Amino acid sequence: MAATYDFPSDLLAGQEELHQVRAELSALLKRLPWSVEPLDGFSDDNGWRKIERPASPGWTEDEQAEVEKLRRREHELAVFVSTHRYWAELTGSDRVHARSALKHSPESADGAGEEASP
Repeated sequence: MAATYDFPSDLLAGQEELHQVRAELSALLKRLPWSVEPLDGFSDDNGWRKIERPASPGWTEDEQAEVEKLRRREHELAVFVSTHRYWAELTGSDRVHARSALKHSPESADGAGEEASP
């Protein structure tokens, strides 16, 4: 039987927002051109698989700012979650199992997909 943990509400909220920010950042990066700077396309088949990229117009200043904002927030949330005072209450493998449970808890995963959906 899996252990259950009584996570503080601020820790749950932080983990939920972290999931949301990561989903939003991932979706944004998939929409953006492959290169931040404008670059010509290329084709390379000298490796173990062929790589092709179309010409990239680069990212606009607004796109760069949005990526930076999301990355900064992702970092803030990751630090908040990983250094939360709650973890000091647990020891050894309990801490590892609790961290995994938090990452996969329904409370923190429920909102993750909703924000990222178009």
